[in-house]
Amino acid sequence: MEGWDCLEDGTPSELTKRRWQRFALSGAKLIWGAEACAVCHEGKGNPRQLMINEHTLADIAAMRQALADTHRSHFGKSDDLFIGLQLTHSGRFARPNNIKRLEPKIVYNHPLLDPAIGLEKDYTPLADQQIEHVIHQFVNAATLAEKAGFDFVDIKHCHGYLGHEFLSAYTRPGPFGGSLQNRSRFLTEIVSGIRANTRDLKIGVRLSIFDFLPFKKNQKGIGEPHHISGDYPFAFGADYTGLRVDLTETIKLLDLLADMDIKLVCATAASPYYNPHVTRPAMCPPCDSYLPPEDGLVGVARLINATAELKQKRPQMTFIGSAYTYLQQWLPQVAQAVITSNMADSIGLGRMMLAYPDIVADILNAKPLDKRRICLTNGDCTTAPRNGLVSGCYTRDPFYRARPEFKTLKQIKKPLTDT
Repeated sequence: MEGWDCLEDGTPSELTKRRWQRFALSGAKLIWGAEACAVCHEGKGNPRQLMINEHTLADIAAMRQALADTHRSHFGKSDDLFIGLQLTHSGRFARPNNIKRLEPKIVYNHPLLDPAIGLEKDYTPLADQQIEHVIHQFVNAATLAEKAGFDFVDIKHCHGYLGHEFLSAYTRPGPFGGSLQNRSRFLTEIVSGIRANTRDLKIGVRLSIFDFLPFKKNQKGIGEPHHISGDYPFAFGADYTGLRVDLTETIKLLDLLADMDIKLVCATAASPYYNPHVTRPAMCPPCDSYLPPEDGLVGVARLINATAELKQKRPQMTFIGSAYTYLQQWLPQVAQAVITSNMADSIGLGRMMLAYPDIVADILNAKPLDKRRICLTNGDCTTAPRNGLVSGCYTRDPFYRARPEFKTLKQIKKPLTDT
């Protein structure tokens, strides 16, 4: 997940530390990335995102250690934890200085996404030399992550952020566009650099295994795909329509990962910026988004089945599934069915951790779920930070309901909800 509550220099705040300690209460032994951590200031998705550098290193290391210590105090040991740090650059969705102002770094000019975020047709994509600099920033961040004690790093390639955008750079000329070999060069050069500069740091990839055509609100407020004439050539993992899953290239990318001895993949899809119903099915979307054009169960099933197809075709890889929070109290049953059917190796939980951090421990210990803390997927954890408030579960966590931001959030939502 992406946090929105650090200090402006990227140092974790007391709220960030609280969230990480609550991750420790989950009972989960794989902590995937804990949260998205920017590799540089200009790559931050919001001004209060976590960022790793020499200045923040000691605080991040202490926060990771506190997570392990808290887990040990509740579950008896922590030497079986596998804790990673997700490294990210927000690319075209970067907002490093002001939550209301995009400062995009794009890989190529996109005919739909560029105008959607107010970019001129001749807005200049990153030059090859600038990309090489970003690669260096990822490698440097990974070396710091190892110093901080993390077991692995995630090279984020999902949700329309910089790494993911390279995978759809079919029209970009030069060494970082065109062929899949070129479009994956950003990733392969980062991995090579990490291997050359760390001792035993493992690497995973959170990957949008397919993408779709951007959606927009129709007159009824419901999401519908943008109209295009002809083929849509910008959806990695989809066919020429941009609306049907086609995992041909995804499987080829998995083979490239395997060649680099990367076997850990966290599967997600598309982007919450331009088709959130595909990425994270919800009962109620964020107030500034469109109403879902399909039942959320369709989105959950789509991602479960696509992940299962990859697992079937590349059984040697370890896949973490996502989009399960929408299932709410039925999450454990579906998760067990997926695992026992070998459709995935592990189930990842994101939003649910904000509302109910110890749900994993309750499931594994066969305790009845506390329905008062189950995430309702009502979008408040997105609506709040998009409006400059700290991230958290304002619906289920009494800690956040007691904060002054809760009253502000209700005021923000009222006109949007009325509309």
